[in-house]
Amino acid sequence: MRKTILSNGKSVEVECLSCALTSGLIEPDGGVVIETEYFHAHQDVAYPIKGLIILASKRHIKCFDELTEAEKLDYVNLLTKIRQAQREVLNIEHVYYFYNEDTIHHFHTWMVPRYEWMYDFGRSIESIRPVLLHARNNMNNEANMKEVLSAIENLTKELNS
Repeated sequence: MRKTILSNGKSVEVECLSCALTSGLIEPDGGVVIETEYFHAHQDVAYPIKGLIILASKRHIKCFDELTEAEKLDYVNLLTKIRQAQREVLNIEHVYYFYNEDTIHHFHTWMVPRYEWMYDFGRSIESIRPVLLHARNNMNNEANMKEVLSAIENLTKELNS
């Protein structure tokens, strides 16, 4: 079992956080943004940044090359659909995409929006960790969480209409 601290300060102990989220064992704040046969998209549960979406495989795999042909098509189409909604609904101009195979969770892609305040931490991949920690430590407040939940609601409506 691994202990994970959520953005709301609560901690959970699960074997695989991705499995717990995609199976419904853990409900992300604001719920599921969009779900298909193969993938599950939700607001990141660890960092309260508006529009930070995790697109996770429902199947417990680690690598991109383990996806079936049907999963690959679904992944690209869903990633594109979410990105378009981020731009149109949340006015997110730029996104950083992260996917790593040595994760403790299973296959997932982070869609990290870039907001103006984040540039204080730099403009490269190296700035992401400080941005995430800043959000967890300084943005876990009622006003920001209202914005995050509103963004989730708006994205969910757009993606499921």
